[in-house]
Parts: sequence; structure tokens; C-alpha cells
Amino acid sequence: MDILIARTGQQIDEAFERLSSSVRLGCDTETSGLSARHGRLFSVQFSDGEFNVLIPISEGVPLGLLENILTDPGITKIFHNAKFDLDFLGENGYSVANVFDTMIAEKVLTRGAGQSASLAETLYRYFAVDLDKSQRAKFSRKWDGIWTEELVDYALSDVIHLPKLMDEQNAWLEKLGLTGEFEAQIQKIFAR
Repeated sequence: MDILIARTGQQIDEAFERLSSSVRLGCDTETSGLSARHGRLFSVQFSDGEFNVLIPISEGVPLGLLENILTDPGITKIFHNAKFDLDFLGENGYSVANVFDTMIAEKVLTRGAGQSASLAETLYRYFAVDLDKSQRAKFSRKWDGIWTEELVDYALSDVIHLPKLMDEQNAWLEKLGLTGEFEAQIQKIFAR
């Protein structure tokens, strides 16, 4: 796995150069809690499925040029439960264009089946990937904000599979004639 923890302006620029030509990128955030109004944004992660970048906001590192990736309408940003991440990004002054939500796609695909649409369960169903969520408990208001190798691995494990998951879900949405339903659900969420 090619990983860059972008802490310097030069590393941010390098990440931008490598990611800005992508047509789709997995995106995620790590936060101190569930409320964007009262919580803190700790990091933003990007992955094209091969190259994985974590920007440690908790260490005082700004997104720099990578903010342009969020606003670029030519790059699909793939989130799982986009509303959560977009709320935190918005609360921190970032806007995002062209979003695909793998959680909404999974809910459309499995409606009525009584299956969880969590990222861990979804990745297990599609790829037999077993996500370890135990590191999540370390992100609290008392966390010192310093990124260890274990925390970086945890944060990137959520985002690395999103491009491939979107491809699989799009194929199933099309095959089952549910693309229109997915688009309608996305519009409802982002109209609020």
C-alpha cells in the first residue's frame, strides 16, 4: 500500500499532483465525535485505490492544494455516509462537489433485505475484507492529535476500498435498474 502522511507543503503538493488527474477518489474523515458543530475534524483521507493520503488536520496541517480536489466537479469523491463527512468538512470551511455515497448505494441495493449498510459489513459482503474498528476508540477529545502508524492504517483502511466498491455498486445499480433510484436518494440527502 502506497501511503503518504502529508505534513509539509511539499508533501501536500506531491499528493495533489498524484491525485488531481483521478476521475474518482475514496474520501473519508476522522473526527472527535458525531456532531460537526461540537466535534473536531482530525484528518482527511484520499485514496485512488493505490495511492493513499492522510492529511493530519489534528497536527495543524491545512489541506492546501488538496482542497481543490474536494471542489473539483471532474473528480467523483466517494464517501461512505457522505452526510457525516460533508457536515464536518462544511463546518471547517470546506465544500465538496460531485459526491458518490456507497452507504446510500448499498441501502438502495439491499432495500427490504434487512442487511446492514455499515462500511464494515458492506466491504465484507463484496470483498471479504474484515475491517478492524478497535482503533476508532482512540479518537476522543482527550486524544493528543498525533498520528501513529496504527491510527494511519486504521484511517486509510476505510478509504482504500471505496473506489472499487463504487465500481461494483454502480454495476449492480445498472444491472438492477436502480440507478435512477440511487440518484433520487442522493438528491434528497443533498437538498437538505
